[in-house]
Parts: sequence; C-alpha cells; structure tokens
Amino acid sequence: MPGQDRSAETAETAEAAEAAETAAAAGSVAAAGSVAAGQEWRAEPATGGRPYVYLEGRPGAVLEDGISVTNPAAEPLTVRLRATGTAWLAFAEDRVTVPARTRADVPFAVTVPATAPPGDRPAKVVVSAGGHEAAVRVHVRVTGPELGALTVEDLRVEGRSIRYTLVNRGNTVLEPRLAVRADGLTGALLRRPARTLPVELGPGRSLELSEPWPDPPALDSVDITLRVTAPGAVPAEATFSARYVPWAAATGTALALGAAAGALALWRGRERGPGRHGRRGGSEPSGGSEPSGGPDRSGGPRRPPAQAGDRS
Repeated sequence: MPGQDRSAETAETAEAAEAAETAAAAGSVAAAGSVAAGQEWRAEPATGGRPYVYLEGRPGAVLEDGISVTNPAAEPLTVRLRATGTAWLAFAEDRVTVPARTRADVPFAVTVPATAPPGDRPAKVVVSAGGHEAAVRVHVRVTGPELGALTVEDLRVEGRSIRYTLVNRGNTVLEPRLAVRADGLTGALLRRPARTLPVELGPGRSLELSEPWPDPPALDSVDITLRVTAPGAVPAEATFSARYVPWAAATGTALALGAAAGALALWRGRERGPGRHGRRGGSEPSGGSEPSGGPDRSGGPRRPPAQAGDRS
C-alpha cells in the first residue's frame, strides 16, 4: 500500500542517515586520534627558520638570543632547560610553563669572559619534558686572530683496524679530512684518497677514530701513513710501522731450529766420549810409574838416568 511504502522509505532514510552520522563520527574520532598521536612539542631557534643559533662577539661581550618552545597540546606544558658545552650560557629561568596551543620564546644570554681566546665555542640548549628531549645548537664565536692547528696522535694497528686520535690544538672548529696509505716491501698495499670525516672537532677537543683494514698482509713490513687536513689548519701526518708474520709458519720454523740444535748437541756429546775425556783430563798411565825426567819425590830435581859408559 502507498502508506506502507512511504513508511518503509522513511525508515530506510532514517537508518541510512543514522549510519552516515555514525560513520562520520567514527571518522572524526579516528582523525582526532591521529592528530593527537602526531602532536609533540618542539624547540627551535627563536626567530624560526634557522638551523642553529649563531652569536659572535669580542671578549667581555654579552650576547643575547633565545629559543622557541611550541606546545600544540590542549594542556599547559612545563619544560626544563639546561646548557651543554660552553659554561657561558645562562637562562633567566631554567623552568618554563608554556600554555596550551601556544609558542613561548625563552631568552638566554652568553657572557664571553674578558680573557677568552679567539675561536669557536659550540654549545647546546637542551629542553626536556615528559621523558622527551630536544636540543638547539648554539654556535658562539669569539672574535680575534684565529688559529687552526690539528695533530694526529697515538697511531696504531689493532687486528683489522687502524686506530688513531685527532687533536684540535687551535681555537677554531675544524672539519677534518683524512687520507690513508700503506706501503709494504713490494709496494703499495692501501690507498684511500682524502675524504671529509663526519665529525666536528672543537677547540681543545680530541677524538679517537678508526679505519677498517679488512685484508692486511700475511707476511710483510708495512709503513702506514695518515694525512689529515682541515680548512685554515696546517696539514698533519703520522706514520706507524707494523710487522706482519704468519704465526703458524713462525712456530714451525722455531720448532725445526730447536730440533736441529738438539741434534747437534747430542752429536757433539757422543763425539766427546768418556775415554777421550779421561785422556784430556791428564790421568796417569797404568802401572803408576812416573815419566823419566819428572820431579823427584823428595822435592828436588830428578837426575837423568845413567847412560852407558858413564862411570861417575
């Protein structure tokens, strides 16, 4: 009947609308959940768009800048701040509360000591909250004459690795480049052209590094040379001599030499038998008689035996 058809259509429309509304609500909840899961606070240089904070000044200067902490959550966020690296960086407060859905700028100051030598001073501002940490790099440069000095020290070979220590003895941050070569008795064994190492070496810092050498020689005398360069620094070199000996062969040779020495000693012992040793020891002949011309038992010289025709 028409009335029943109209009622059925109305019921179906209501059910469809209810289903659509439920699906939309579920989609909204899922979307909200995904946004909430991706929402985390962050810290960055205050003005934005900078990879790090850069400050430059002469000894005795006070340099100011800041970082920004963004809180996208629906609740206030309390963060703690601390500095690593140079001890010249200080905050007005080391604990800051950032309101919900707000970005707060946190100022800090760097006081350069009057006696600070020229050069670069790397530092970081570390922000922590709720088990999460974020770091903002701070690069401080003290103006004045710059000195780049780099050395290679403690070069050695350990197993299949070449180990060494880089030391920055200047007052600028260095980005070292390393070249490696090894020469044996028969010629070149290893050649690695200069490449930039993935490190930044601050003034006064030292860093122990290693170079893999998967196929060192089995038997050779090797000179290993490391050459390190950096923009603004005098190149530095270090050489280490290593001896490679196959231990199995060396052990066999030592055993063979030991066996030969033992056999030689045994042969010499047999050659010097007991009778020969007795004659060399001066034993008296059998019979106990003294040889003519020997000393008299009374202690005086013995007269020679009388010859035929001697009447005295």
